[in-house]
Amino acid sequence: MNTRAQQLKAFDRLLTIMEELREQCPWDKKQTMETLRHLTIEETYELGDAILDNDLEEVKKELGDLLLHIVFYAKIGSETKTFDIADVANGICDKLINRHPHIYGDVQVADEEEVKQNWEQIKLKEGKKSVLEGVPRSLPALVKANRIQDKVAGVGFDWEEPQQVFEKVKEELEELQEELKNGDVAKIEDEFGDVLFSMINYARFLKINPENALERTNKKFAKRFQYLEAKSKKMGKSLKEMSLAEMDGYWNQAKTREG
Repeated sequence: MNTRAQQLKAFDRLLTIMEELREQCPWDKKQTMETLRHLTIEETYELGDAILDNDLEEVKKELGDLLLHIVFYAKIGSETKTFDIADVANGICDKLINRHPHIYGDVQVADEEEVKQNWEQIKLKEGKKSVLEGVPRSLPALVKANRIQDKVAGVGFDWEEPQQVFEKVKEELEELQEELKNGDVAKIEDEFGDVLFSMINYARFLKINPENALERTNKKFAKRFQYLEAKSKKMGKSLKEMSLAEMDGYWNQAKTREG
């Protein structure tokens, strides 16, 4: 691995290249924070894919792409004399020190949960009116639900046992079934959302990240379906021409191959 000196030298090299590109490259010169925003979001999702695939070489590449974006935003900030990369780094350093009084102060904590609770209390003291202010509005709904539940749990608004949460899941499913009988689409959607929210909460108690769990299932489903498509093509049939029994047989084959 690289030494601290080599790491700092590499970061300095990136800062130099960013300055050169901003001054000389027509594309880089035109970029603003707004034009970079959607690209940054894409890079973040690509990093997420690489992490789920456990592709460490790809993780390294995607981290580089994200690091470039951070440096790019800081460079743009420096041009308006608003902030630069040193302000960004010092800002997060100050925040980390302030929010870890059990490391940089005399606060005692017993476990991870107490650390999280202290974290939320400290943020309120910093001027936040609500613990939910730290949840970005533009997060995907599933991720947002998980973050909301995590935030409120940090200030003690939580269940005590996983079984209590599972009972809540069953209760919400029963309410959904009741609305299905009534046929009111708006109320069905409302209850369906409650079921999803309670399942996400249950995942938290099981120490499972629901976003990761769902994405793994997405990948698993896609892989099995592509196996099914390949088999149907080999048979000279379209999927619509295959019977459900045939498709189910190949689906089970795909599952067996995974094992």
